[in-house]
Order: sequence, then structure tokens, then C-alpha cells
Amino acid sequence: MTAAASGAIVDRARADGRAALVGYLPAGFPSYEGCVSALTAMVEAGVDVVEVGLPYSDPVIDGPTIQAAADIALRGGTRTTDVLRTVEAVAATGAGVVVMTYWNPVLRYGVDAFARDLAAAGGAGLITPDLIPDEAGDWIAASDAHGLERVFLVAPSSSQARVEQTAAAARGWIYAASTMGVTGAREQTSSVAPALVERVRAATSMPVCVGLGVSNGDQAAEVASYADGVVVGSAFVRRVLDATDERSAANAVAALAADLAAGVRRT
Repeated sequence: MTAAASGAIVDRARADGRAALVGYLPAGFPSYEGCVSALTAMVEAGVDVVEVGLPYSDPVIDGPTIQAAADIALRGGTRTTDVLRTVEAVAATGAGVVVMTYWNPVLRYGVDAFARDLAAAGGAGLITPDLIPDEAGDWIAASDAHGLERVFLVAPSSSQARVEQTAAAARGWIYAASTMGVTGAREQTSSVAPALVERVRAATSMPVCVGLGVSNGDQAAEVASYADGVVVGSAFVRRVLDATDERSAANAVAALAADLAAGVRRT
């Protein structure tokens, strides 16, 4: 399957005068079918790029909401092959699909084999929150060999030298974590994120997407005023956790996606 490059999708949104909307759910949550249904509903409601999470037993940067979702997926028997099946199903919608994963599962699978199978499934690339460019030699080689994007994270604490090194190693877009600490929806967006975005833009022309904390259209509009993309994870996960069944979960994430999509399109 030919992948839709997520960086190109963010660039097209930028050319249209708006930010892109990036939405996340872990594969296998609440089930394989339920996840595909929810992610498809999100795309139909306005999500441009989908992050498919690879559930992991030691999610060091994930807050309690995403940890709870990953636990449900793992208890349901979700494996890396199920993540790749999810990528293939969602890529068929035409959205850009990236996998958000800690590095250990990729090592266990085999770095080149994972890159090969992700590309074959129509995935655009990986977001690797615990992998820094200095230690990413195998991934850089494998992603180059299979034409995949490398989305690395920067944080408010990142030095400018680190920002520049990260930008040089990345391909597709840069993920700017707007706050220090674990993931989770917040009542207010970060006050330090705009400065971080400007520091990244001083180092690269690649788009910069901001995540951690956005939970509604007003917050999405605020972040969209200075970033190229708005990443939303915990708020989508919370809608699924609170739903009574998988159909209502899909409806709930679609309603949130529509609100967020309207937010990133405000002038």
C-alpha cells in the first residue's frame, strides 16, 4: 500500500491557511475493531493525520488516561502485528498514519523488519518519544531504506543545539511537546509552547506540530494560531473510556474531532 506522507499532509493544511489536526488512539483499544471504527470516524470528522499507538507495558511519558487504554489493549491480546493491521485499515481512508511507539518493541520486532512491514501496511513513519537522534542510527538507516518519516520530539527544556540536532535527523515533521511531564488533557494550553515552536522554526522548514494537553476546539484554535499542527491524544482516549459501547465510542470521538477540526480552521 502506498503511504500518505503525514508531513506532506501537514504542509497542505499549512498552504490552506490552517493547522493540521493529528489524532491518537492506541491500537486494540477498546478492541481491534473498535479502534479501527473510532479512528475511521475521527478521519471522517476532520482528523488529517492519525497516530496509532503501540500499546506498551512501561509507558514512561504517558499519563493515567493513556496508560489505562494501553492496559485494556494489552489485556485484549494486542500485539505488534495487530498494530500493523490497524495501520493498514486506517491508511485505506487516505489519512496519513504514523505509529507512536516506544523503542523497545521495535527492537524486539527487528528495526529493519518493522520498517519494512510498516511501509507495506501504508504507514508513513514513526513517532519515537524515547529515542533521541544520537541513538537512532539503526532507525535512520531503516527509515531511509523504506521511505519512512522520522518524527522526533523536542521539549521546552531542549537546548537550541538539541533542537537543531533533532531537526537535522527528523523527516516529515517535528513533534513539540508543549509541557514537561506526562501526557494528559489540561484546562489551559502551554504558555511556553509558542517560544519552542519559534526555536524549532529557526532550525528547520519542516512543519512543527504541538501536542500534550489539547482537549477542545478553543484550545485547538489557540495552538493552531502558532503551530502547523495540533496533536490530540488523551481527550480522544477519554471519550472512548467513558463510552458505554463501541458504537457510542466512535460517535463520541467523531463529535470531538469535529469540534477540534473547526478549531484548527478558525482565522
